[in-house]
Amino acid sequence: MQYMENDVNNSFKSPFCSRYGSKEMLYIFSPNMKFKTWRKLWLALAKAESELGLPISSSQIEEMKANIDIIDYETAKKMEKSVKHDVMAHLFSYGKQCPNAAKIIHLGATSCYITDNASIIIMRQGLILIEKKLTEILKILSRFAMKYKNLPCLSYTHLQPAQLTTVGKRATLWLQDFYMDYLNISGLIKNLKLLGSKGATGTQASFLELFENNEEKVDLLEQKILKEFEFKEAVYVSGQTYTRKLDFNICSTLCGIAQSAMKLSNDIRMLQNFKELEEPFEESQIGSSAMPYKRNPMKSERVAALSRYVIVNLLNPAFTAACQYFERTLDDSANRRIVIPETFLAVDAILNILLNICSGVVVNESVIKNRVLNELPFMATENIMMAAVKKGGDRQKIHEKLRVICMQVAKDIASGGKNNLIQRLVEDGDFNLNEEEIHNILKPENFIGLSPKQVDRFLEKVIEPITKNINFNFSSNSELSV
Repeated sequence: MQYMENDVNNSFKSPFCSRYGSKEMLYIFSPNMKFKTWRKLWLALAKAESELGLPISSSQIEEMKANIDIIDYETAKKMEKSVKHDVMAHLFSYGKQCPNAAKIIHLGATSCYITDNASIIIMRQGLILIEKKLTEILKILSRFAMKYKNLPCLSYTHLQPAQLTTVGKRATLWLQDFYMDYLNISGLIKNLKLLGSKGATGTQASFLELFENNEEKVDLLEQKILKEFEFKEAVYVSGQTYTRKLDFNICSTLCGIAQSAMKLSNDIRMLQNFKELEEPFEESQIGSSAMPYKRNPMKSERVAALSRYVIVNLLNPAFTAACQYFERTLDDSANRRIVIPETFLAVDAILNILLNICSGVVVNESVIKNRVLNELPFMATENIMMAAVKKGGDRQKIHEKLRVICMQVAKDIASGGKNNLIQRLVEDGDFNLNEEEIHNILKPENFIGLSPKQVDRFLEKVIEPITKNINFNFSSNSELSV
């Protein structure tokens, strides 16, 4: 195996960058976003310290501000190779660009003031983007549910035909899961807290010393930093880091979205097998390299694949939270660099694909109707029995006859025959029912219960208050992402 250093196609590239991730989420977890946020945190700290009386000049502040977006990655890379510390490497790089301010940058802070606060700021941006896409999915699915709220279809328990429901009512089951995810993610965003300025072990001792035991100024310092980044609160207590339970809670919420997405995608895959629904299939799309006729549910399968990745990945932040000894250990760092961005990118990709699927899903109404009519005679046997009794039949005798005939018809169907239950009942004089009377009993709309009204109530009371005023436009960096 030959390694060619200058061959750009010779190095592994994450599929999240080249295939699945959206431009928006890729930027949120990009080096530029990360290191600009680091510099904004250094600037916010210096500004707050200056306003509270520490000897930091306006010219130093202006110098730091002028260089926030000019990141010398080459210098930082060389420095990190030497000192083996990413924060110190970027601190040195920033200081080299701000020679007048270099001596006051990071004053009183520890590395986690930079890394942890930046993580929370960046994750909040990721959560906001996901919340918007999730809301758009609620909107699209609610329209689908409303459009098909009256269309009877087979429901399935144990993956076997059960009673009737409607296509729209089934969509509300998907909607309900995503609604629960929406509540979780909205609550996270609303209640998210910064680490703040807590110092090396969370005691704020370094800042207390800087301000000569003035506790009020230590508190004001943190409040000014919070205001700069539009957070209402910092955590009340911490070690050197914020508790890694927060990472688990965030990833757990994202995992919930993956669960909902996999449930929906699996339903669509099975319904496509039944030919009741189809995911969007592009005009020039190829379903199989060997079988030209195939229309495989590739997008739904991709949703299931990425969802599985997110669900399994949840073990990582769980173990990280459990293994932080005392005020902190560093076995979280390498893990978090991978797990957190990839969980966000995977869920973002899942939602992008779902936006495409839900916007263009095809409902084959004639197939649905035929499947209903093929199974409905069995489901309606109790109604048929009651109608026969009303016309003078013996309830017990009718019940036994129905049982025997149903078993015979089911056996015929299993052998490749047709469902001729109605014909047999008409021909059997004990039922005293003609074909028209039986067909009147077998109207599918008589077997869907309150499905349409349940759809109306759920959309009006639960979904519409969230979706009525939204209007988002999302882009993707690759056609392959859907």
